[in-house]
Amino acid sequence: MNIDGRLSSYASNGSRVRVAIDVGGTFTDVFILDSNGNQTVAKVPSTSNPIDAVMNGAAAARIDWHDVELFTHGTTIATNALITRNFKPAAMVTTKGFRDVLEIGRGTREDPWDAYKEGTPPYVRRRDRFAVTERINYRGEVIEPFNEAEAREVARILRKRKVTAVAVCFINAYVNGAHELRMAEILAEELGPDVAITTSHETHPEIFEDDRFSTTVANTILAPIIRPYARDIDRRTSEAGYEADVLLLHSGGGVITPATAEKYAARLAASGIAAGAIASRHFAGLCGYKNAIGLDMGGTSADISLAADGHLRMTDKWEVDWGHPICFPSVEVLTIGAGGGSLSWLDKAGSLRNGPQSAGSVPGPACYKAGGTEPTNTDANIILGRVGTELAGGTMKLDRDAALGAMKKIADALDLNVIDASLATLRVANANMADAVRLISIARGHDPRDFALVAFGGAGPLHGVDIARELNIPVVIVPPNPGVTSAVGCMLVDVQHDVTRMFFKDAVEADPADIEAAFREIEAEGRQRLETDGVEEKDMTFQRLVDMRYRGQWRSLAVPVSGQIKSMKEAIAIFHSEYEKAHNFRREDFPVEIYRLTVRAIGVTPKPSFPKVKIDRDAKATPKGTREVWFHGQPAAMTTNLYDRDHLAAGVTIKGPAIIDQLDSTTVIPPDCVAHIDEWLNIQIKLDAA
Repeated sequence: MNIDGRLSSYASNGSRVRVAIDVGGTFTDVFILDSNGNQTVAKVPSTSNPIDAVMNGAAAARIDWHDVELFTHGTTIATNALITRNFKPAAMVTTKGFRDVLEIGRGTREDPWDAYKEGTPPYVRRRDRFAVTERINYRGEVIEPFNEAEAREVARILRKRKVTAVAVCFINAYVNGAHELRMAEILAEELGPDVAITTSHETHPEIFEDDRFSTTVANTILAPIIRPYARDIDRRTSEAGYEADVLLLHSGGGVITPATAEKYAARLAASGIAAGAIASRHFAGLCGYKNAIGLDMGGTSADISLAADGHLRMTDKWEVDWGHPICFPSVEVLTIGAGGGSLSWLDKAGSLRNGPQSAGSVPGPACYKAGGTEPTNTDANIILGRVGTELAGGTMKLDRDAALGAMKKIADALDLNVIDASLATLRVANANMADAVRLISIARGHDPRDFALVAFGGAGPLHGVDIARELNIPVVIVPPNPGVTSAVGCMLVDVQHDVTRMFFKDAVEADPADIEAAFREIEAEGRQRLETDGVEEKDMTFQRLVDMRYRGQWRSLAVPVSGQIKSMKEAIAIFHSEYEKAHNFRREDFPVEIYRLTVRAIGVTPKPSFPKVKIDRDAKATPKGTREVWFHGQPAAMTTNLYDRDHLAAGVTIKGPAIIDQLDSTTVIPPDCVAHIDEWLNIQIKLDAA
């Protein structure tokens, strides 16, 4: 491991390397693995144009693009566009009478008790939503012909408005997309090739029009943003000497090429957070744990993910703005406002709260001395001695007196001393994150005691053990480079497409031959997409899933099936079991119906091989000093050994209390805990609760 200050440079020697770069809101993380298994990391500030940060990170690490055999990339550009609503002119064309589907949605409210709180507006304004005469019924039969004259008039108006993208969303197009295709042809004729045109039956063939329309619109408005981005990063890396395809991480935990990203732009809307979940599963697997909970805690938020039996939890419906669902498959990640910069504050009743408000990177916590005056989690950690007065290898200085001054506001209001106020601040923050873990584990039928907690991000290792202790999780794993772990996740994925088709049948009465025929057609489409991405036949695999539900319900569960479908008996049994886990209920005497068929088309990419380090049973850890540190449940500060992680050999055992410092994070080992460095250079912390 080569780390030097804030950056670590890879010295090119002509060997082939794999590069993963994850662009975040504050920093861009670079992870390099050469053919000998040597790892290099770099961290550079993010820029207004994310591609500049990618190239800056490569330059800082001295990457020779001619040596790169595989480049994977995670980006927040799509997420940020949805959050800021910084879109280019876009429009929607729909069936007459369905212009307001985007606003009606499911008719629910984010806060069901506040009848006056308005929801967030649709991504396409009402004046930019147009209707044409056409109608297809639920059987796919045309009951009102498509009016081409109206369609061309709409196209004329859109050309005059100089739109850059158009979503075509006709009712019941999921079963017959002929009218949508004709509308798209007319728009292409009138508007030209530079305007992105997306049809709902190709984007998300789903019966529920609000989900289908919303997903298509999100995909459409992101297309003019992703298209130039994908082309530009492909061009600039090619000009620098990279010869293969850029692989962009998508929400489903796979990668796609720039050409595919242009068509399915909304799949990049959860790119960054999926990378961390993938990496947490990987590091837990290295340590022998198939069950893992990922805690990715940064400066503003904490992302919680779960892998059971080696498989990440997935969801087929998620959103960046409440009420505007995106229904592409995604790794299920629960994000809450809990990070190093989360503010400690009092509500109107005088109760202590933490987050989701954040000091962010500007002005940042009070201890940064950059204008922040309110107490944060970082201020609490420096007051308690868990963080020293230097970060990032000494390039960032922290002011403990400024942190004390900010925390005194909370202490005085609660009639506490500053130490107790700091401990209370962290206790509330940890409770918030523990509650999030409960939602993604216990609420899904999983017992946290059966899991390992993988703590990463800049702040994850600071809080990991306290959160694990609250949930009785027996072990905490801290990866070798917590701050760039998400970048590692970008390197661990395959090319992946999820192709779906509606299929309404009673699960018992359905003809297996019909199901098999439908699966073969879907697989053919998946194979075509993989061929477009340049995947060879030998590297293709296909996973089948059947979405089922109890008759009369609208929520469904995806059940994996293998091989040729000869009977649905086993799939139905799995459905009952998984339904009970998800909803604490099962009814085996009630009819089950098939709702949808899905094929996950996977193009296997070369995976990195992380070398093992020989365990030295006689290795000893030498402290670089001591510091007075306060821990929960202790009557006074404890003299605590400080260690430099770069000097800890595989096989070293450290008894708490201890603090382990490194370039991109700090790991806290409380009293009654024991940590050891394993052969993968992870820190494994065993809790007394074990």
